[in-house]
Amino acid sequence: MNEQNLTYESNMQLVSKLLFRLLPVQFFLALVSSVNGIISTLFATNCIGIDAMTAIGLYNPINMFISALSMMLVGGSTIICGKYMGRNEKENVQGIFTLSNLLAFGVAAFFIILFVICGTFGLTGFMTTDQEVKPYFDSYLLGQAIGLIPLLLGNQLASFLSLENKMRRTTSASLAYIVVNVIMNYVLVVRLGLQAFGLALASAIGLWVFFIIQAQFYFTKEAPVRFFTKHFHIKETWEIVKIGFPGAATFGYQTARGLIVNALLNAYAFAGLGSVGISAFTASDTLLRIGWALPTGMLAVSRMLISISIGEEDRETLVNVMRNMFYKFLPFMLAICAAIILCAKPLAMLYYDYDPDPMSVYMMTVWGFRILPLSMPLSIICMHFTCYGQASGKQILVNLLSFMDGVVGVAAFTAILIKSVGMNSVYIANVINGVITTIIIWGYAIIRHKKFPKNVEELMVIPDDFGVSEEERMDLSVNNMEEVVKVAQSVQDFCAKRGIDGKRSYYAALALEEMAGNVVAHGFSKDRKNHSIDIRVVHKNDDVILRIKDDCKAFDPHKRLEGDGTSADDPAKNIGIRMIYKMTDEINYQNILGLNVLTIRI
Repeated sequence: MNEQNLTYESNMQLVSKLLFRLLPVQFFLALVSSVNGIISTLFATNCIGIDAMTAIGLYNPINMFISALSMMLVGGSTIICGKYMGRNEKENVQGIFTLSNLLAFGVAAFFIILFVICGTFGLTGFMTTDQEVKPYFDSYLLGQAIGLIPLLLGNQLASFLSLENKMRRTTSASLAYIVVNVIMNYVLVVRLGLQAFGLALASAIGLWVFFIIQAQFYFTKEAPVRFFTKHFHIKETWEIVKIGFPGAATFGYQTARGLIVNALLNAYAFAGLGSVGISAFTASDTLLRIGWALPTGMLAVSRMLISISIGEEDRETLVNVMRNMFYKFLPFMLAICAAIILCAKPLAMLYYDYDPDPMSVYMMTVWGFRILPLSMPLSIICMHFTCYGQASGKQILVNLLSFMDGVVGVAAFTAILIKSVGMNSVYIANVINGVITTIIIWGYAIIRHKKFPKNVEELMVIPDDFGVSEEERMDLSVNNMEEVVKVAQSVQDFCAKRGIDGKRSYYAALALEEMAGNVVAHGFSKDRKNHSIDIRVVHKNDDVILRIKDDCKAFDPHKRLEGDGTSADDPAKNIGIRMIYKMTDEINYQNILGLNVLTIRI
């Protein structure tokens, strides 16, 4: 295997390890909202009654809209920050962090005022005319108002903590949210009898705990950013909205899709089966939301790495994220879907008693578990390309996928098939929707290239001028100390071929040998895991740039020089690192998603 293939394998392994290391936490975060939703509905149905459950159902579209706004801010700010982090522009990262939190607070404040006015004065007639349900909905709205600030700010912090590789804090906050939600529901609903207001208040208190646990990090010395800085640009609001809107639009489209599908199923009620169909669809769809947490988590980890790769103009890593999606995420999801399909009958029996009648609610639910999972793998492809399109500015592709996936694919085919297929039309339409969005992705690549894409890179339609040309860069990998010296010599040879003077060529090789050697000597031996170093050498604008990336424990060379207070007094202390700092123009260190990224400019 040649050096180029070895480097490709090393980068692929590094990306794969990172994605799967981040996946459990992101899956858990995606799961939290589903679990807390189940908790609320269980207390509503078992401790209050159908009117409280109806109030929750009435609030769901409002919650979807607020979630869309939150997703817009989170998605836009995360992608922009990822780019800034990739370019090591720390002040801009701080500015976006401050701006996105201020925007989230502003959105929360607006809805708090709206909820309090509508709930207090009973201005909710546009949501329901049922006079028995309306008081429950009004009080539920007031309870929800209390949790809006921690909801929107908590979502912001969770995304930034992931970028800073502090997912454990978010995991702890999420677990605390679930525990507090259960306890407070018992206290407020069961013991104190606060009914719908208690349901909402229990969730709100849980959200405050979720937010406070995460926020504590940003008051420590370890935090790379603070909540507020004067150096932010309000004009970047438009950039956040523009980049984040397609992801938010998906929520809006899905809200419209749900309304349309419900209307179609209600029309199906003339056959005497509408309510049965809605019950079956609700049962299968609700339980499968736990399954949907997996592709949602997959997208979350990919989004971070996609945005950082675009910021670094790292073509290889960007493509490898998508390769991992196709070669690892997709087969993994197929296995999960197969397990769900095989367990369709036992899962349906969690809701309804066994009934072999094809028109029974039990069998309709069984078919939901047999057909709906088939849409999940296709959705992973759609979500990843939508995210990539957002980060790379492919707005036509993004909006087309969002609109098709959100409304047309499901609603249109349900309308076409419902008379002939019945209830299963909803399930089949979801699968057809996935097929159509996949065809759109391939069709977009064919139109842009004027040929069928032969590989993942061509399917992504990455611009030819993205990243550094092959002539201007060299990619290398190191797996042990013996390879360090060889790689250093390769760096010196590359510089010489590029016409760089002998002094700088020597400095580049020496810097690489010292810093990569440090990683192997101190990082590789810290645990029993297999590690590698991904190295890129770039000659651009007469600068020689070394980028050294590894997945060992965090190691900031600048902090090593200053951290123990002995370096200044002992000339022999960290002499190698001292030497590199003196002979180079600039050295920047970041820890991004658990990766050490050292950039040296000579």
